[in-house]
Amino acid sequence: MLLVVWVVGCGLAAWWQVGRAIGGNQYSYLYAVEWPVFAVAGIFGWWALLHTEPPTEAAREERRAHEQRLRAAVQTEKRDRATEDPELAAYNDHLAELATSDRRKTWRH
Repeated sequence: MLLVVWVVGCGLAAWWQVGRAIGGNQYSYLYAVEWPVFAVAGIFGWWALLHTEPPTEAAREERRAHEQRLRAAVQTEKRDRATEDPELAAYNDHLAELATSDRRKTWRH
């Protein structure tokens, strides 16, 4: 129901902006295009909420195993520090430290 209100509201706002654009407001041409984009974004967000499922326990376990393999690979990797740029070496060390840390990797933190 809320999605229908959102799309109708965006359609009305677009229609209003078209009227203002015809009346001479130059910026309203942009807004007349922008409101349908907002409607499409709302539809996409609604669809994503309905179709995105949280990861299963098997998927989480597979992710943990992959991270363990990654940590092992990073720890065994050898680099030629004599030819490596010091700034690049510091950055690579930082990345290696992040890869081997046990901190959870999410966008939420």
